[in-house]
Amino acid sequence: MTIDVHALRAYCDGLLEVGDASDYCPNGLQIEGDRPIQRLATGVTACQALIDEALDWGADAIIVHHGYFWKGEAQPLVGIKGRRVRALMRAGVSLLAYHLPLDRHPELGNNHQLGLRFGFVGAVPVSAGDGLLWQGRLPEPLSGARLATLIAEYLGRQPVHVPVRSGLLDSVAWCTGAAQDHIEEAAALGVDAFVSGEISERTTHLARELGLDYFAAGHHATERYGVAALGAHLAERFAIAHRFIDIENPA
Repeated sequence: MTIDVHALRAYCDGLLEVGDASDYCPNGLQIEGDRPIQRLATGVTACQALIDEALDWGADAIIVHHGYFWKGEAQPLVGIKGRRVRALMRAGVSLLAYHLPLDRHPELGNNHQLGLRFGFVGAVPVSAGDGLLWQGRLPEPLSGARLATLIAEYLGRQPVHVPVRSGLLDSVAWCTGAAQDHIEEAAALGVDAFVSGEISERTTHLARELGLDYFAAGHHATERYGVAALGAHLAERFAIAHRFIDIENPA
């Protein structure tokens, strides 16, 4: 089967409640192609490598978490951005991007999907208003070193671990991507540990002074699962082919 790109956009916009999002970029259809969608590729970031692999596969549309047209970004379509957009438009392939709406979705979102992958128990969103910070418990109490090992096994990437607590860890809060500054909100929940994607220089000092173990598991690594889950959902809903393309990124 096929689906028109505007019907796909309308469905995704409604599913992810795009109208409620205050974001740093436009969510939804960013580049309009002219092909009916039979093959849908998904990936984290609309880099050239992802575009090339999607085109080689025969994708009619691509959905990513990190698209284009960010606030503060230069607007001209030249250089790297120009080449990326030109490749899509020449092929007639559409690009859709969902940023914060995909982070916060209660089922398909990055945070819910990461909690599922880690096996966190009783996972619920706890952020006031944006629903980005989540809280739960480990399946069983673990040392910080053991949790770091498990994160590496789950994600295929060794996390940066700031060990603080001397005992076993039980409760945890998490937020994917560049969410290190949620650490104070996480500490206010009384959890033993906080997991995000990125780490800043200040994060180490905050973790030590707030008294909780901190794990930076990787921006890319923590945000692979939402867009893949969205693609799988759309493939089932509209009977189209789907392929998640993971472009390796150590960040």
